[in-house]
Amino acid sequence: MSTTSGNLKRSTSRWMVRWLVCTIVLLSLSAASFGQVFISVRIGPPALPVYAQPVAPGPGYLWTPGYWAWNDEGGYYWVPGTWVLAPVGMLWTPGYWGWGGGFYAWHAGYWGPHVGFYGGINYGFGYGGVGFVGGEWRGGGFFYNRAVTNVSVTNVTNVYNKTVIVNKTTVNNVSYNGGTGGVQAQATQQELAAEHEQHAPMPAAQTQHEQLAAQNKQNFASVNQGKPAIAATAKPGDFSSHSAIAAKSAGGEYHAPAMSPKEARGPSTPMNSANNTKANGTNGSNNGFRAFTPPNKSGNTGGSNANTAMNNSNNGNKGGNNTAFQPANKTPRNNQASNPPKNNNSKPPAPQHKSSPPPQHKNPPREEGPRKGR
Repeated sequence: MSTTSGNLKRSTSRWMVRWLVCTIVLLSLSAASFGQVFISVRIGPPALPVYAQPVAPGPGYLWTPGYWAWNDEGGYYWVPGTWVLAPVGMLWTPGYWGWGGGFYAWHAGYWGPHVGFYGGINYGFGYGGVGFVGGEWRGGGFFYNRAVTNVSVTNVTNVYNKTVIVNKTTVNNVSYNGGTGGVQAQATQQELAAEHEQHAPMPAAQTQHEQLAAQNKQNFASVNQGKPAIAATAKPGDFSSHSAIAAKSAGGEYHAPAMSPKEARGPSTPMNSANNTKANGTNGSNNGFRAFTPPNKSGNTGGSNANTAMNNSNNGNKGGNNTAFQPANKTPRNNQASNPPKNNNSKPPAPQHKSSPPPQHKNPPREEGPRKGR
């Protein structure tokens, strides 16, 4: 009797241990995928600053552009662009701010097999508003397009040169989609499909990079006036002088918000799916809004999603002593315009941080890709 009881206890203990392990795994996956916070703000983000791209630290690193994140205490702060060791076979879809339902909401980035919609924002360095032309996966290795990314053949041998079409007629650094002065771009069916593909978790170093950026007061727009002292880094979380690249200039005239960050904070849940669907080119699923912590999106081949009419100009380094890559001309994607939500009786508030509104232009002239002086 005692033997049977002992066996039963051991069996029960093993079962409980297995159950606990499974529960922990499921909870961790849930937190990574769905535990992030929805962010909406009443004022738009500043323009994207003008900055150079550091040299890629080694093979397998993919460029993730800098962006304005939000903090309820200090408002918008700059998360420096950086090179991230990518999940094999994955490409990064940058996050973006989009107008909808009376607020600017954050659509987080993600890693996946294809590049999806990122608001038509021209982040530069291969992200011209549509797709990614900075490189592609070939088997288990990533090959870099030196026409738009800053790589050294000493550190990286998987390189090629592919000319991209650029538009040098107008340069603007608009950092949000829709609303007054925002980029008027809508997602294609392919981009929408990419959003619903299986995504890889964001590397811990990339998450920590954003968290560390929020701890540096110099990164806040209220302090740097849209010109961050650390605009880009060679590796995530490395804000040291040998890694950091300062912004050359603000992307547009900075206007201090007329309200405090707490007053500017919008609702914590998506609203007005019908309006956001039209304004942001989504299918109304969660209003197209994703969690604030930038997820990732990637693809097996960067070239397959490359924007063949990319409005992007990555200029090479000027001056032999500058090892950083020159920033891209930020030109909005030439898509059909999407109007602000019609069900909202009031017009969208003009963003507190103004930049030159995106022009309605015709197809850009075909020009040679930039040359990098090193």
